[in-house]
Amino acid sequence: MVGAGHAGCEAALAAARLGFETIMFTVSVDSIALMPCNPNIGGSSKGHLVRELDALGGEMGKNIDKTFIQSKMLNESKGPAVHSLRAQADKQDYTSEMRRVLENTDHLTIRQAEISEILTEPAEEGGEKKRITGVKALSGAVYHCRAVVLATGVYLGARCVYGDVSNPTGPNGLQAANHLTDSLKEHGIEMYRFKTGTPARADRRSIDFSKMEEQFGDERVVPFSFSTDPESVQKDPETVQREQVSCWLTYTNEKTHEIIRENLDRSPLFSGAIEGTGPRYCPSIEDKVVKFPDKERHQVFVEPEGLYTNEMYLGGMSSSLPEDVQYAMYRTVPGLENVKIVRNAYAIEYDCINPRQLDASLEFKAISGLFSGGQFNGSSGYEEAAVQGFMAGVNAARKLQGKEPVILDRSQAYIGVLIDDLVTKENHEPYRMMTSRAEYRLLLRQDNADLRLRKIG
Repeated sequence: MVGAGHAGCEAALAAARLGFETIMFTVSVDSIALMPCNPNIGGSSKGHLVRELDALGGEMGKNIDKTFIQSKMLNESKGPAVHSLRAQADKQDYTSEMRRVLENTDHLTIRQAEISEILTEPAEEGGEKKRITGVKALSGAVYHCRAVVLATGVYLGARCVYGDVSNPTGPNGLQAANHLTDSLKEHGIEMYRFKTGTPARADRRSIDFSKMEEQFGDERVVPFSFSTDPESVQKDPETVQREQVSCWLTYTNEKTHEIIRENLDRSPLFSGAIEGTGPRYCPSIEDKVVKFPDKERHQVFVEPEGLYTNEMYLGGMSSSLPEDVQYAMYRTVPGLENVKIVRNAYAIEYDCINPRQLDASLEFKAISGLFSGGQFNGSSGYEEAAVQGFMAGVNAARKLQGKEPVILDRSQAYIGVLIDDLVTKENHEPYRMMTSRAEYRLLLRQDNADLRLRKIG
């Protein structure tokens, strides 16, 4: 497995649990299951994906049940088909708990190293496909293997940008992976350049919550995993365990929008400094102001990053504007008048593939034994990444077992819709799962994922 984000973790666990000696490479062991953007798991349609992953045997649902700090069932005013669970995570806990599971899984080795090349051998006589034989690290070390899963996330050729600042790093200032892209291109793999972004993180002590609407978690928590005892996630009045934290809602206003419009020429998104295509369904605040000029305000969700820190995530205001403009615009928002920024908002550009080079099993059509999952496939989001990683890991193992791949139909699962959309449709922006994409959504409820998929799991 190349990469240890949400896709790499699920791929590695799936392959190791199926009995194969598995090694997972990461540029930094500290970035395992990192949540570099929003501090939550689930949400509309994404909650469905996590439930399906859990029914198949994935880890994400179990992990968030152990590490959530607020849980809420969304869309309860609508029909059960679109009810979606979302949990705020303690980011540090989420990462360390997933790492603990990985480090204690049989057949699984974790290795901090940057992979710079994939190694193949020519097609056998009469065959068309090259075959994977291993990978090479930047150090020159060669690892021989029969299958590789690429799950590089946003690290390949990554660069973080805001205003005139351009840092050649991955998210959160972590090292980028700058060498693998060339090897993939030499193997004839078509690459895209996409971008995503993240808002600023603010110091809780500089925020006036009295001007915001408090958002509480559910009184009775529904766990993500079908294997989690529902009683274990409820608040215990005697020990005050599982006390849920609040999130907060505030809004931008005309003054905010005016500052943004006045400084659009300084935004790398509009000046041409960013080449990558951004996600239409998770736009930056600059995008929102330009595309929806009639909107007088936009929601801003202020969410804690965890119990260990005063950092608050300013959801809904991702940006790549310069630092001085970020301060000016954030300080027009009610409750943020005296805000202190801990980390600037930034956009991140990265290399990914045209996913139409993959079969429905997530194996490359042209290279036998090479699989791919997560944001590297042109999707966005932790949950979309995790389910692809899981399917790629399972199918890599099944190939080595001489078995047919597991391919879920659009009528069976949101996972089926996601993968089918990626490998068959033109995709020129980061793909995001939505309930409206699933034509069988009335049947594909999050509460019946176990009935649909447990037998396959």
